[in-house]
Amino acid sequence: MIDLREIKNTVFKKENLYFLAVIFFIFSIDRYSKIEIINNFSDTNVYLNDFLNFYLIWNTGIGFGIFSTTSELFYNLITFLIGIVIFILIYFLIISNSVEKLIYSIIIGGALGNFFDRLVYKAVPDFIDMHYNNLHWFTFNVADIFITMGVFLFIIRGFLNDSFK
Repeated sequence: MIDLREIKNTVFKKENLYFLAVIFFIFSIDRYSKIEIINNFSDTNVYLNDFLNFYLIWNTGIGFGIFSTTSELFYNLITFLIGIVIFILIYFLIISNSVEKLIYSIIIGGALGNFFDRLVYKAVPDFIDMHYNNLHWFTFNVADIFITMGVFLFIIRGFLNDSFK
């Protein structure tokens, strides 16, 4: 039988509340950046330097525009699957050690930012355009930076754990 008090005590440990603050902080930075771009630069390509522009595009796919579609059914299915992945990550955050909790918090903070956009705007605003001359990297946003950073840390953590066995 499931003991709800035990679940409550595990989920709402003081330590987990710190990581919830990390998630909220990352989500807030992402929201702020997207609101600023949408409100102030939605119809303009802003040249910052030889390697970086701000240029708003709306991504209906997942990372790097993969699975972009005009099919509402397919879009909703992908959004639903992303929601499930976020819940799984939250579960792993709860049962992990402190270092892993931080890594999961970074990923979840970014993922929630993009998930929010998928629900509210039916697309994710991407606006950071890195390039060298005419070679452009995929346009991305602040949430993507945190997701990528978290996945990178997760991979590094895996290599470090394997090297100490």
